[in-house]
Parts: sequence; structure tokens; C-alpha cells
Amino acid sequence: MSASVRRIPQTLQIEGLPLIHPHAAAMDISADEIVVAVPLDRDTSPVRVYRTFTPDLAELVAWLVTCRIDTVALESTGVYWMPIYELLEQHGIVPYLVNARHVKMVPGRKTDWNDAQWLQKLHAPGLLQSSFRPDAEIAALRTLVRYRAELIQHRAPHILHMQRAL
Repeated sequence: MSASVRRIPQTLQIEGLPLIHPHAAAMDISADEIVVAVPLDRDTSPVRVYRTFTPDLAELVAWLVTCRIDTVALESTGVYWMPIYELLEQHGIVPYLVNARHVKMVPGRKTDWNDAQWLQKLHAPGLLQSSFRPDAEIAALRTLVRYRAELIQHRAPHILHMQRAL
């Protein structure tokens, strides 16, 4: 009886793919820090960590402009991506907000540092899809409509509170 030989899959190689975004960077965003990776030829330290305070975000964007970055893949759970997204847009850098679930399935990346580098490798050949982000006018309208719905939802308890007080 011959034993079947299982082939161990090799590590995925994406270096041979053509670059759709040659000036691409990537960010792994959390509440306290942002890990940023740029192409290896752009800086002597291509991966950096920044805090999430306003002066740090301005310094991060200035570094990206210095590195000639024109698009950035952002991975974030929660709402931590919003301030840096708007700063990137103001400086002419195209942000790609990617779904964390689509990228987290790849095994072997346990740190934010590795995650940012992997996102940059995936974004350069155009393998990441950006999430839908409405225009500024639509976003303002959505915020207004949501706030109105919240006020309507909470009016009954306030009326009941006033009736109890009387």
C-alpha cells in the first residue's frame, strides 16, 4: 500500500504581479496608535508607528507626502479611521477603507506591524477593494437624518419624564 503524499502549500508570492498602485501605503489603525507601511524604497524605515493625537496625524500625513504616496489602504475596526481619512483626502491622497474581515483571514500575521506591511503588499497590485464612502453632502445628510431619528426615538421617555414631574 503506497502512502499518499500531501503537498504543503507554498507561501503566496505576490511580488510577480504588476503594480497598479506603485505609490501605495497601508495603515493598521487602532484606538491608541497607527502602524504605517510604505514601499521599501521610499524611506530607510518603511514601517512607522504614530500616536492618534492631532499633531501626530499631521506628522504622519507629512511623512506620506514626503514619501510620494498617492493612495493608502486603511484597516480599522470601529470609527478610528475617520480623522486620518479626512486628513488624507485634504492632502490629495486617495484613502481605501478596506474591510478588516476580508484581510484577517490570511494566517501568520499576528502583529499590527506585519499587518500593515501585508496590506501594503496587497494594495500595490490592486488586490484590495475599498468600502463605500458617500460624498460629503450625502454624509452630512445621513448624519442629520440619523440625529433626527434619534431625537424622535427619545421624545417619548422625555415626555413621560415631564408628566411624572408635573
